Amino acid sequence: MKDRREELRTALTEAVLARIDGSKELSDEELRELIEQRIREAAGQRVITAAERVVAKRDVFNALRGLDVLQDLMDDPDITEIMVNGADDIFYEKDGELYRSSVRFSSEKKLNDVIQKIAADVNRVVNEANPIVDARLRDGSRVNVVLPPVSLNGPTVTIRKFPKDRITMEHLIRLGSISAEAAEYMRTLVLAGYNIVVSGGTGSGKTTMLNALSDYIPADERVVTIEDSAELQISNIPNLVRLEMRNANMEGNHAVTIRDLIKTSLRMRPSRIIVGEVRDAASIDMLQSLNTGHNGMSTGHANSPADMLSRIETMTLLGEEIPLLAVRKQIASAIEIIIQLGRMRDRTRKVTEITEILACVDGEIILNPLFRFREKGEAADGMIIGELEPTGNRLQRRNKLLAAGLSLADPVGNRVPQERTGTG
Repeated sequence: MKDRREELRTALTEAVLARIDGSKELSDEELRELIEQRIREAAGQRVITAAERVVAKRDVFNALRGLDVLQDLMDDPDITEIMVNGADDIFYEKDGELYRSSVRFSSEKKLNDVIQKIAADVNRVVNEANPIVDARLRDGSRVNVVLPPVSLNGPTVTIRKFPKDRITMEHLIRLGSISAEAAEYMRTLVLAGYNIVVSGGTGSGKTTMLNALSDYIPADERVVTIEDSAELQISNIPNLVRLEMRNANMEGNHAVTIRDLIKTSLRMRPSRIIVGEVRDAASIDMLQSLNTGHNGMSTGHANSPADMLSRIETMTLLGEEIPLLAVRKQIASAIEIIIQLGRMRDRTRKVTEITEILACVDGEIILNPLFRFREKGEAADGMIIGELEPTGNRLQRRNKLLAAGLSLADPVGNRVPQERTGTG
């Protein structure tokens, strides 16, 4: 049955392409009508059932306007990630589990056609000379492409899907990703303009959390977002400027980097700067912007708040020759709050820690944990039982709260000691 479906898709796609007039652009409706005509003509030459007609019409349209065999996976709202390891090996993640798909591309050429379509839609170039590219789809899904000879499996595509319905903080509370108490605490800090970094591993929900936090930004602010591939979904800010980096052209010229965008954003009168992710020497520019009166938020890959600070430190040192102590003082002054996310063994995503960054003392950055996730057991179905609990520590950097005219009730808990990161 699968071979017959692929045979019908290939034959009908070629028949439709032969009928398309390249001199004019067909609308989606016109293309669907043309596909229907070819299916009727094909039905006069071979037996095609009514069910096969419906599937063939969708398959051919997806091959010409969508992502071919991947489109059905893209349309499934429960699938969160799609992994293509060459034309014949397609996997997907659904409800936290990995599955091997029964679909495959008709050829490596067809897979390459889909890759080129994805890249062209966002003005990116991917080829043997530039075999690695990050892009996005029109719905905001994140795409990573790696071509041979770098990828030995053949063309490799990884698509991180984003839900069609934007996830809010209320959703995250219902899912158990964050407690209502901690969410209200963070709402106050965002309103006051605290500089926040969302930290976590791959797939832990950093972008989702950043989107949810952005709902707390006052609507009268001017917000500038800076990303390598636009993914943020900020909907409540009328005065919003969205910036996206641009790769170099075929001659290696005219690139616009994250560093360029951060620098130019400072001249755009921003109330708040949101950097999608800190991953390279742009960290020094972000630190400088946060230390010159600008409020901001960002994300980064790390396994703990201390690791996040260490990564920012390393990325800064790679970009500029600055004394280590000066870098640590810049970090401790610029970043005020780290929200740590984790992907648990039961496949849920949770806030595992909220930590305040205090100061750099004797060459070490002092951390003040405010909330921590405490695991209390495991249910019969394997789900983790636990809560994000207050540590009993009081927020100490309260100057922004006072300037904004806000108050914050520190939640009661069993006080834990402050921590130090780094060595002098």
